[in-house]
Amino acid sequence: MQSSGQVTGATQAKERLYTQLAGSFGRMNRALVQTSNLCELLQQDLHAMRTFVGLDAAMLMTIAASLNADHGEEESTEHASDEQFTDAKKSNSDFR
Repeated sequence: MQSSGQVTGATQAKERLYTQLAGSFGRMNRALVQTSNLCELLQQDLHAMRTFVGLDAAMLMTIAASLNADHGEEESTEHASDEQFTDAKKSNSDFR
């Protein structure tokens, strides 16, 4: 009689463990679905960042080109002023 009681106890323990395992699989499935959803959101965010970075880089390059052009004009103006000053000095020394 004890063997039949042990079998019943072992069967109940096995069923309890299978129930726990099924619960664990259910939680793992929910976690995987959530991870999948988060990966999709991450992919969308990365695409948006790539677009933003491209636009931001284009704006930065446009501003840099504009500033370089302005700086080049200032240098040419300063260089022209220096040449005029040098020419004026030569004229004054020739005048003496």
